[in-house]
Amino acid sequence: MKFQQLCVAIALASCATASMAKPIWQDFSLTALYGENYELTPEDEQTTVTAEYAAKLKYGDFFGFIDRTESGGAKDSYFEASPRLSFAGVSGKDIQFGIVKDVLVSTTWEGGEGFNNYLYGVGVDLDIPYFQYASANIYRANNDLTEDDWQLTLTYGVPFQLSNEDFLFDGFLDWSTEEDDHESEMNWTSQLKWNAGKHISPDTQLYLGVEYSYWINKYGVDGVDENNVSALIKYHF
Repeated sequence: MKFQQLCVAIALASCATASMAKPIWQDFSLTALYGENYELTPEDEQTTVTAEYAAKLKYGDFFGFIDRTESGGAKDSYFEASPRLSFAGVSGKDIQFGIVKDVLVSTTWEGGEGFNNYLYGVGVDLDIPYFQYASANIYRANNDLTEDDWQLTLTYGVPFQLSNEDFLFDGFLDWSTEEDDHESEMNWTSQLKWNAGKHISPDTQLYLGVEYSYWINKYGVDGVDENNVSALIKYHF
C-alpha cells in the first residue's frame, strides 16, 4: 500500500470510528470574506465563501471546510478534512495532566485543483483559562507538489464580553519546515467577531467582524508575505 493510500485509510478509519456515535455537538456555518491585499492571486482583491462543519464525537472529533474563492474572474476551490481519534474517548479514561486535556491521533486531507496532501501526526487538546478551546497538532505532511515537510498547527478560541455585547476571537497558526524546494512558512489567521444575531433572537448566531491574515513565505515562496484584513460575515445554522 502506498503511503498516500495509508494516510487516506487512517483518515477514513478515524471518521468511521467516530461516526458510530451520535455527535455530542455539531456546528455548520457559512462565512463570506472580502479583502483587497492578497498575494499570489490574480488580483489583490478576493472574495471567499467558506462552508465549515465541526463535530465532537465520543471517540474523537472532526473539522472540515471548503473555500470557494474568486479573484480577477478566476475561481478556485480548496478543502480540508481533519478527523482526530481521542485516546481518552477510546480508552474511556481521564488522561488529563497539567493543561493537557486529551491526546489524539490527528489526520488531515488537504485538496484543491490538481493536488492532494495527506497529513498525519499527534495532537493535544489544552485546558487554558478563558479559552473556549485550544489545541496543538504536529504533522508529517505528504505533499503532492512539493517535498514532504513537518507542520505545527495551533487552534484557539477566546470568547469575551464588552458591556453587554458578545465577541469571539479565534483562529489558527500553521508553521511548516523549510525543504529543498520551498521555504519555511507561517500563516497566522485570526477572526474578531461580534455576535449581532443575539439582537435578532436569542438563538440567532450571526457574526460580523474582520479576519486578519499574516502569512510569511506564502505557499513556501521566498519573500512573498501577505498582510491582509478582510471584512467578514458568518452565520451558524
